[in-house]
Amino acid sequence: MAPLKLYGMPLSPNVVRVATVLNEKGLDFEIVPVDLTTGAHKQPDFLTLNPFGQIPALVDGDEVLFESRAINRYIASKYASEGTDLLPATASAAKLEVWLEVESHHFYPNASPLVFQLLVRPLLGGAPDAAVVDKHAEQLAKVLDVYEAHLARNKYLAGDEFTLADANHASYLLYLSKTPKAGLVAARPHVKAWWEAIVARPAFQKTVAAIPLPPPPSSSA
Repeated sequence: MAPLKLYGMPLSPNVVRVATVLNEKGLDFEIVPVDLTTGAHKQPDFLTLNPFGQIPALVDGDEVLFESRAINRYIASKYASEGTDLLPATASAAKLEVWLEVESHHFYPNASPLVFQLLVRPLLGGAPDAAVVDKHAEQLAKVLDVYEAHLARNKYLAGDEFTLADANHASYLLYLSKTPKAGLVAARPHVKAWWEAIVARPAFQKTVAAIPLPPPPSSSA
């Protein structure tokens, strides 16, 4: 089988979200670079893959998909028998669906601005907007308090098994851990244990190893 093609920037959290699931499935794929800094995502050839001009896009034979969460659901369903079963029958289907929605409607809308302000803007030579950081840090703290209570009773979001709900969180948890707001996770023992369980997964370690993360800023003595 020809490798799947994942279009986007390797550093993009949404691209990493899809790479996380592809690696959990043990699928052969290649990342086809799309340079947002040159506007490549708005060019006609890319717009045939995603008419909204956003990354990532996935090409699997004749299938062309966009929107990272939809891509991940497709991969988890089509390749159910490959690698990790991310939609296991033994997991609570209701919990799985709930926490997939929680990620997209509560976790992501607060984690994403924090990652952009604290990680992306400095890389682009800008300074974080303190008001935006404070607002979303406060909101994410409240969201993670809900996670803490839930994870006190469950190893993973849908029960005792790692599922698509956990995988969809991984990229922004990773990037959040690289910011000064990493303590939002570290301060909550059950959230911290959940994150550490994700990090320890060989497939996720493979995903992280392929991300061209910039070196941490050097500190003067």
